[in-house]
Amino acid sequence: QVQLVESGGALVQAGGSLRLSCAASGRTFSSIAMGWFRQAPGKEREFVAAINWRGLSTSYLNSVKGRFTISRDNAKNTVYLQMNSLKPEDTAVYYCAAWPGGEYIGRPEYWGQGTQVTVSS
Repeated sequence: QVQLVESGGALVQAGGSLRLSCAASGRTFSSIAMGWFRQAPGKEREFVAAINWRGLSTSYLNSVKGRFTISRDNAKNTVYLQMNSLKPEDTAVYYCAAWPGGEYIGRPEYWGQGTQVTVSS
């Protein structure tokens, strides 16, 4: 089992920045791949970013490339999502997710409860 707790969501103006954090517990953090998804009102949950267990491989949703950066600190069992140049269309609940296999393949097995990000225009 992996428990995931997100933090860092807030209301921010367009063009601003936020950093989301996700603290993991319950399993060796350095052996699991981590990622972020988001769900806007009335829309399906979508993939945002992922990072493999070693932090050497990342993947991003096209619309956030160049603005968002995923990173991890295995010593702190935490994954981060740095979000810059935020746009109103980034408004959503952001969910942390984990893949136990170490690579972000298929559907994540574990999910956090989500943190709200609201970008005002």
